[in-house]
Amino acid sequence: MKSQGISRRSFLGGVAGAGALAAIGLAGCAPQAPSSGDAKAAGSTEAKAAPNGVVATDNGSSAITVDWLGSAPEIAESDITETKDTDLLIVGAGNGGMIAGAYASDQKMDFILCEKGSEVGATRHWFNAVDTKPFTDQGYYTDRARLHGEWARYSSGTCDQALINMWMNESNDMFEYVDKYMSAAGAKVIADEFEMPGGMGATPFYTPCGEHHYGNAEGGRDGIPERNKLFEQIMNDNGYQISYKHELAKLVTDESGKVTGAIFKTDNGYTQINAKKGVLLTTGGYSANPTMLSALSPITTASVTALGYNQNNDGMGIKAALWAGAVKDITSATMIFDRGLVAPGTTAGYTQESIEAGKPQFPSNGQFNAGTQPFLKVNLKGKRFALESADYDYLPHAAAQQPGGVYISVWDGNFGEDVQRFHTLGCSAGTRMGVQRVRREDGTYDLEKYFEKELADGRLQMADTLEELADKLGFDADAKKNFLATCERYNELFDAQEDVDFGKEAYRLSELRTPPFFGATLGGTLLTTIDGVRINADCQALNAEFEPIEGLYCAGDCSGSLFSGNYPDQMHGVACGRTMTEALHVVKLLAAK
Repeated sequence: MKSQGISRRSFLGGVAGAGALAAIGLAGCAPQAPSSGDAKAAGSTEAKAAPNGVVATDNGSSAITVDWLGSAPEIAESDITETKDTDLLIVGAGNGGMIAGAYASDQKMDFILCEKGSEVGATRHWFNAVDTKPFTDQGYYTDRARLHGEWARYSSGTCDQALINMWMNESNDMFEYVDKYMSAAGAKVIADEFEMPGGMGATPFYTPCGEHHYGNAEGGRDGIPERNKLFEQIMNDNGYQISYKHELAKLVTDESGKVTGAIFKTDNGYTQINAKKGVLLTTGGYSANPTMLSALSPITTASVTALGYNQNNDGMGIKAALWAGAVKDITSATMIFDRGLVAPGTTAGYTQESIEAGKPQFPSNGQFNAGTQPFLKVNLKGKRFALESADYDYLPHAAAQQPGGVYISVWDGNFGEDVQRFHTLGCSAGTRMGVQRVRREDGTYDLEKYFEKELADGRLQMADTLEELADKLGFDADAKKNFLATCERYNELFDAQEDVDFGKEAYRLSELRTPPFFGATLGGTLLTTIDGVRINADCQALNAEFEPIEGLYCAGDCSGSLFSGNYPDQMHGVACGRTMTEALHVVKLLAAK
């Protein structure tokens, strides 16, 4: 069975034949579609196309050769119903596109901002900037040399350190531009805590200061405008409008390869917009494109249970750039939170029903923030399988190598006290802050009220005993015995205040003795992909010789050169921070031309 040009086997993690992962032909990570005859699979010997969409090679291995890129559409001049001219064309009204549009409108630039949807993209509230006044006033500064080293470690050396320098050097300017308008709108900047004295995951991660977000006087968001919507209002006040329902079809290039504009599909036919100074792509990643995701990041489809991404992020900007001669990162990188709560018995990956319907979807939606807390986690066999202290994508990635790609987190009635002691950072800190809302006068926590929604819909299980909890979670026979033995062993480690099995820090151990007991079946929540078009420090798209493509710029999740494999989860807010800094850098660069 096939759906949307990719086999179910590909959807369920990109595994084929003897277990080889997807091997895509890499001309700048652009796949070579197999012909009807012989084909070459990257890293293999001669290969022949097989009926199941997998290429069998002479050495007995297999490789998926799904053509996720395809070819640029042929659009006749007669099909273009409208042509516009501008200096700067911005494609995408997300976090990058909106700061670019607001700033360009302040500068009275000649520009057009096009968006596929009918409204601005969702605002990512948390962003990182280096050595801003809210931190330096407190005496906190970023160790830039250490940050370089940490980024290189996370990316296994594939990051562009000149691009990191640009972000570090210009992120404060980005913050000041954002702060000027957010403060004027009545918002208060919150410079988040960042220190983790007890460490994490038995590894000395560097957690640099720099995460910012905004709230009202009480720290909430009531009455505070969303940043992207505020930037649209700034554009409108300056006399500019976003061109909505403009779906990118392809970029336009001249004989020399220079990008001179783009063609969009609209309700009134095709519109061509010529851009004299350049095109800035801020179109997001490819998290909503099952074909690309399955082919490029099989570990993601093998570990994710919930979607948290923008449905417009279908990778079109990346594809259009590659059609125009650009190259993308060789290795994938996704931002996955360990918060994909699902009902017991659910496994990771796209559901069979959605695949058969031709619209692959993960079984759940949103984020269960408590999933990030470092409680005991076991696989479907009831056994502990990983160090739980490291958060975000670590557990989902580890679970991708376990049955079903999911795992179960277990805690007891001391949840409220435990999460205060764990003291996780970033957005996972929302759990220890949120549970305070159900704290009783005697200092205990009303956990049934706190988890009311998840208990009611059946995703979270609660029981008076661990044995009853095991039954509710679906453990039986040997799996149940393993689960109960694992819980007993975890209590022993807590009593000893030493995790000799997996090395968890003592302050992040917990016991399982006080009812009620809770069990959460979890996978990853996919937020976005963060591998994209290779760029230089000026955010210029690079070609196969790693030379800039004239007229083409990329910022944010459609761009690459910074991440590999995963998101550097202890650098809180760097994804959005670099997105806005990159976009602002491009507009300033072109404004000066």
